[in-house]
Amino acid sequence: MHPFASFVLRTYYKATGWNEDNLFTNLTRSSDAILDFTVPKGLHFSLSKSPNALFKTTYSMNAMPSLNGSVGYIFTSCELDVQNSGNVRLKDVTDRFKVFDQPRRPEGKGEEWLAGERVDIRDYLLYGRLYIPTGRLDALYSTRLSPTLQAVVAAISDPPTSVRPELGGRSNVSNLMVSLQHDVGKWCTEYTWSAEDGMWGVKFLHNFGKVGGTAVTDSSSSDNQTTSSRVKRVDEEDPVEGGLRGRLSAGAEFYISAKEKSAGVSTGIRFSTLPDATPPSYQIPAPSSSPLSSSSKTLPPYSQPPTTITALFNPMLGHLSGAYSARVSKDLSLSSRFDFNVYSYDSEWTMGAEYWLRKRFPSEETEDGSAKASNMSLEEETTKREVQGVFKARASTSNNVSVMWEGRIQSMLVSLGVVSDFSNRLKPIKAVGLELSYFSSE
Repeated sequence: MHPFASFVLRTYYKATGWNEDNLFTNLTRSSDAILDFTVPKGLHFSLSKSPNALFKTTYSMNAMPSLNGSVGYIFTSCELDVQNSGNVRLKDVTDRFKVFDQPRRPEGKGEEWLAGERVDIRDYLLYGRLYIPTGRLDALYSTRLSPTLQAVVAAISDPPTSVRPELGGRSNVSNLMVSLQHDVGKWCTEYTWSAEDGMWGVKFLHNFGKVGGTAVTDSSSSDNQTTSSRVKRVDEEDPVEGGLRGRLSAGAEFYISAKEKSAGVSTGIRFSTLPDATPPSYQIPAPSSSPLSSSSKTLPPYSQPPTTITALFNPMLGHLSGAYSARVSKDLSLSSRFDFNVYSYDSEWTMGAEYWLRKRFPSEETEDGSAKASNMSLEEETTKREVQGVFKARASTSNNVSVMWEGRIQSMLVSLGVVSDFSNRLKPIKAVGLELSYFSSE
């Protein structure tokens, strides 16, 4: 499950129209949701409250293996509806596989005027968390400078302990990071700076093909396209079925550290199928004036599963990674990843699965007690079933196996997971964790 602060941050980005999925940092988010999910360790409790739509508080406690806790506060300039843990959509609070929608140019906030004066302000989010008893303080400030420009400042203040680091004490890890993100839909750049090691970084992501926008409104051009698509020439051959239709995104990052006197570079590429899964492109209605509006409902979607293929390469470290993820059914997604180092020849193969559990509706019965036939198709019935939870599992050639279940019990969000290592016969179970989360906006 997403921590409450992370869930509020994602809700804030969605409310302000910022697409965090168009960053090079999140290039492999679809496969990471299946292959790199975080299993809770020990016993963790989380309680959050939203006194109003602008201010939110969150409290957490770890009971095992050690007792510690934290207190956090969040304030936003815009009203956010985070609902309650008892009725929030499970897919909104869980990392999951998804094919992201077409990138679009972010739209700015509308102007607000009062008595002839402009009174609108920039959207921003303030977040702070204090850890007990260590005294560590985390802070985050995100603000929208322009419709396509956003600044994020993150800080960590961790006071050093009296015990020397060589004897097991913690060293001072205080740091300040500044990030400037520029997204225009077609491409997105991110500039970062870290105060601890004086590191400067630049990340870039370019989306090939068309950027999402409005549908075709020219009726004459639409009519011509419709007519030309229906009329078949004598010498025309039928297209060969097969293959994947999609869009391509490519990016790179470059960073240099003045303190460490080192630099690095990495590149990445991502292929995503069409139509978009959120929402499907074939479900976007055409304008009523267009002749396609009457026939758009009868057009079937592309006969291809939602698929994402990613590849990363770091030439300086020699690390190569490729991942393939696809939704093979309505509730089942599979993913595999191969990591290889060209210098040491070390490799690892990781496989994972994500299966959504749904509540079945009770079958309708007739007066004579026989089951009543449903007029809904199998896909419609599956879509309307209530999601009860998700089961995730991953295994790798390093003998590590992890399983986790995330769901809801009454009004409580629950995560239960196990991490095992079959290569260790004395201790095959490495960790068992249970996380309980409750938040309310009433």
